[in-house]
Amino acid sequence: MSDAHDEHESAIKTPKQLIVAVLAGFIVPIIIIALLVKYVASDTKAGAGSNSQAPEAVAARISPVANEGFTFVDANGPKVLQTGEAVYKAACAACHGTGAAGAPKFGDAGAWGPRIAQGYDTVVKHALEGLRGMPAKGGNPDLDNVEVARAVVHMANASGGKFKEPEVKASASASASTEASAK
Repeated sequence: MSDAHDEHESAIKTPKQLIVAVLAGFIVPIIIIALLVKYVASDTKAGAGSNSQAPEAVAARISPVANEGFTFVDANGPKVLQTGEAVYKAACAACHGTGAAGAPKFGDAGAWGPRIAQGYDTVVKHALEGLRGMPAKGGNPDLDNVEVARAVVHMANASGGKFKEPEVKASASASASTEASAK
């Protein structure tokens, strides 16, 4: 028989090397774990001399998120009609600003020309009831018909139309005068 199967060699040849290898097998993982714990726990902490405990800082941290950037409107108060530009920016610009779903782009006289030729009443009717990919009132059912008409006039006139601002009815004129006095 051959002695070829007994020719295994190891990197550890002395008892001293064996002790070093066993200690390294225990110490290296412990050091790695300790370093990871230190890294995870090394947040900057508010210490003495910072203003983290000032009443203003505490109030800012615990204030409700809903208080930031919202204004409350009286639901029972008179409706304040928006301008055509404001309605365009809020409801119409998503499609008419980019031409999405075949919408005529804002200011594109070539795309708006055939629509303007149909007349004010037809264009406003399409905006109020919806047409093809466009939802009724631009997808915002809370808009008043006068607001939608103002947005149509704003878009059409920017594209070469000569439409007149819509007349505001008596009930809406009170809120329009309130809007004008607020400015």
